[in-house]
Amino acid sequence: MHGAWRPRAGLLAVALVLAVIGFGVLIYLVTTPDPGVAAGAPPQPSAAGAAVASGPPPAASTVAPQPAAPAPQRAPEGDADPTRDLKSYVSRGEKPTMPEVIERLHERGIHSGLGAFSPPGTRPPMVGLAVPEDFVLPEGYVRHHQATDDGQRIEAILMFAPDFQLYDAAHNPIPMPKNRVVPPELAPPGLPIRRIVIPPPIEPAGPGR
Repeated sequence: MHGAWRPRAGLLAVALVLAVIGFGVLIYLVTTPDPGVAAGAPPQPSAAGAAVASGPPPAASTVAPQPAAPAPQRAPEGDADPTRDLKSYVSRGEKPTMPEVIERLHERGIHSGLGAFSPPGTRPPMVGLAVPEDFVLPEGYVRHHQATDDGQRIEAILMFAPDFQLYDAAHNPIPMPKNRVVPPELAPPGLPIRRIVIPPPIEPAGPGR
């Protein structure tokens, strides 16, 4: 009878070599990092990001730049002045007479203020019956006040009120004067009959006076 079986020395050596190789492969697989992570590859974009990136480029802005606001200009003199006065119708350095100023206002269609008056000398004062200040006027009669071209006050004269009509005893209308100045024959009872006198013009003061 043969003795107990014993492994051969050659087989043990081969098994040992295979075990060492297998252990070495296992250690390599565990310690070696993944190639993609080691290379630091960037992450892949998502499908939505790829769609946006592949779309058409945004259109360029077509809004033109706004020009800078111009500096305010100084308002010119003369007719551009919104506040009208006599200098709007008189050139600088010019010294027109009062009749010339009134005529210029009338030429511009202005009939208020100074334009409400007629140029001096073109409408002389009317002469009529003087009316005392304390005389009580009956209905239909009025006082008319005037002044000379040089500013002198003239005594008031008696005139008929606008649209007033006198009638005679038979109730017939009496012809009325066109200028409405009361003649002596149509004066009210009790009025002293006296015509006014226009004062003479004032002489201009000479040098040194």
